[in-house]
Amino acid sequence: QVRLVESGGGEVQAGGSLRLSCTASRRISVLNHVAWYRQAPGNEREWVARLTPGGSSDYLDSVKERFTISRNVAKNSAYLQINALIPEDTAVYYCNILIGTASYWGQGTQVTVSS
Repeated sequence: QVRLVESGGGEVQAGGSLRLSCTASRRISVLNHVAWYRQAPGNEREWVARLTPGGSSDYLDSVKERFTISRNVAKNSAYLQINALIPEDTAVYYCNILIGTASYWGQGTQVTVSS
């Protein structure tokens, strides 16, 4: 079992930046898929960004050029750098890590963007 803990959320004004962190309770590997999702009130959870074992990254079109996903296996952590925040980015952000066939989720961290 792996526990994921997200942190770094908060309330910021539009145009601001945040760096979300996701720390795993055990070692993660460059071979693990890492992804971030978000869920706004009343909406379905949506995929935002992913980092493949090969190091390739993909992003939701609406966050390209503003979001950057990364990981640091030495710290058992993944990150989501969010720049140029807009009110539509307001949501609970979740990290997801695939280890083998198991999918693990954190509890989420709230990001609120005011205009």
